[in-house]
Amino acid sequence: MATHGKKYLEAVKQLDRTQAYHPKEAIELAKKMAHSRFDETVELHLRMGLDPRNASQQVRGVTLLPHGLGKQVRVLVFAQGEAERIAGQAGADFVGSDDLIKKIEDGWLEFDTAIAIPDMMSKVSKLGKILGRKGLMPNPKSGTVVAAADLPRVINDARKGRVEFRLDRTAIIHVPIGKVSFDDDKLMGNLTAVVEAVLKAKPSGAKGQYVKTASLTTSMGPGIKLDLKPTLALTAG
Repeated sequence: MATHGKKYLEAVKQLDRTQAYHPKEAIELAKKMAHSRFDETVELHLRMGLDPRNASQQVRGVTLLPHGLGKQVRVLVFAQGEAERIAGQAGADFVGSDDLIKKIEDGWLEFDTAIAIPDMMSKVSKLGKILGRKGLMPNPKSGTVVAAADLPRVINDARKGRVEFRLDRTAIIHVPIGKVSFDDDKLMGNLTAVVEAVLKAKPSGAKGQYVKTASLTTSMGPGIKLDLKPTLALTAG
């Protein structure tokens, strides 16, 4: 059984595990309980009423966090020819083709998001086992396989705080929404953007209750149960 340090145990005394908190209260509490020396990430966890084994009940999408993620995003682009020039001018941190593929095969993974042009996917596909485990594999469904002309927009979005969400094998969606150092309003804005995107991504094969539970947590903190009704009622409008 995992044991927790004194700071964690002291912080968790502020949490009533029997209570479901309004999103605003949960954000305030998460920030109060953060006890690490580093700027912890705040995460939203959604337990979905979906079957991960059913192809018609898959959820996958992307959204732009209006207030970003609070960190510098290192962007890699698999491209060649004119697309390589466009990606470089658009500010990608790493651009290349066979050279980058070989580097990744040798164990290098010092980037946060990967983008590819369609012509490169036949080569990039052999990195599936490496990048797939890290959630870094370019995919048309997540908007990371794009035409050369769209590279500047996609690279810019990645810099701003573009996050991908997907249903995992345990029917849970995990999404970062910012840092503990963010103002409460900024975390609320990012949370709202994620909730809206997940609701819009509801698959046609979904049956029964779409979102079963929701919780908020920080990198080193306990889960804070969210009151589902006001959480799912969040809207940027």
